[in-house]
Amino acid sequence: MDFGEKDTFRGLNRATQSQRQTGSAIKPLAVLVPGINEKIFTGATIYNDEKTTFEKDYEPKNSDGGYLGEITVRRALESSQNIPFVEMMEQITPKKAISYLEKMGITSLTDEDESLALALGGLQNGVTPLEMASAYATIANDGIYIEPTFYSSIVDSRGRTVMNSEQERRTVFSEQVAYVLKKLLQQPVDGTYGTATYCAIPGIDVAAKTGTTDENYDKWLCGFTPYYTAVAWFGFDQNETIKYNNQNPAGIMWANVMRSIHDGFSGARFYQPSRIVTAEICEDTGEIARTGCTNTYIEYFLSGTEPDECTKHTGSKVNTNIREDDTEENIIYTDDNNDLELNPDDEEVTNPNVQNDNEEISENIENENTQNEAIQNEIDAPPAQNNTVANDTLPENDVVDENEIIDNPVSDGNEEINNTPTGGGQTEETDEEANNTETLESEEQDV
Repeated sequence: MDFGEKDTFRGLNRATQSQRQTGSAIKPLAVLVPGINEKIFTGATIYNDEKTTFEKDYEPKNSDGGYLGEITVRRALESSQNIPFVEMMEQITPKKAISYLEKMGITSLTDEDESLALALGGLQNGVTPLEMASAYATIANDGIYIEPTFYSSIVDSRGRTVMNSEQERRTVFSEQVAYVLKKLLQQPVDGTYGTATYCAIPGIDVAAKTGTTDENYDKWLCGFTPYYTAVAWFGFDQNETIKYNNQNPAGIMWANVMRSIHDGFSGARFYQPSRIVTAEICEDTGEIARTGCTNTYIEYFLSGTEPDECTKHTGSKVNTNIREDDTEENIIYTDDNNDLELNPDDEEVTNPNVQNDNEEISENIENENTQNEAIQNEIDAPPAQNNTVANDTLPENDVVDENEIIDNPVSDGNEEINNTPTGGGQTEETDEEANNTETLESEEQDV
């Protein structure tokens, strides 16, 4: 695919200057961060994904028009269901959500953003890819916000340091909260119905979230590993619908870049801190499973926030307390250089999970009494456990232009669309071709 030649010197930098609507990529930042930190809900809390009218006649919808009924926060995140996240925002309040977003480095919010639509990325001005990357890196860096920089130091011809980068740092939430968020954000990558399954890197934990805006004007992929945080945005300077069917160009770029830069790295898992409790959960009730529960999964909690035992099924309590192995796996990831590709002319959904998911959702809509059980269905590098650089020198955050990496098709999974106002700041005025992309890659920094 040819995106044209660069013909402008120091023109618009879309990674640092373009404020774009975020779609559902904002959900982990605006909803999960404050909700988990304030102990308003856990990953196992049940919300009802059903047609709902909120205050001021706000009626958001899911991308496929269907609803899943009572589901956990984890399941809602997996396929990016919208209604539960608006319900969570009601409990958190938009004002509190905005305070957290600002602590994580987002500077473009306005008074108009103080609404329930914030949960789905309904913003007046939008957010730049750079600020989205720094916000996601706050989770990756165990709750510590570190101001992004494009240099670590300046050295003269004699090797003398002329200037060091001075970055603002602040703690936004604890490493325990960060760990719970990391485990939740693995669901879109590892889950059967995840929207970012193509971002998986064998042997390395990946946390990611997609984002799509109304009319498919913007596509996002925001995520991180124990090594790097990266954000990719794809769209037009002057809004145009992105016609890649069920594919996410930003996600494909993200996956290709991240696989390449992790080539030769040791397998790594997110480090589990103390005061984390794991439990087997009944997905029907969001409560600790009994032996009579058939639809179960493992959830991660801040100590003291675990739910009670299941009130729907019988049997004794399932005793589960799993601690993640905090040692690096004895494997080295090798990139096979087989990049994912895009084909805008491909009309078919190539991910069978999407087809199966849609079929099951339709069945649940038609048969209201049917249960939702069908929907269960390190190279010397930074230490994986702290997601940091192994010395006191602050590394760069590089802006990477990866226009050359896309060409042939893969499905994005179950894309989600936010219901956002078409306010100002959704476009950037420029005479350049609109279909340029910018990927921001932000290396994790020493905390």
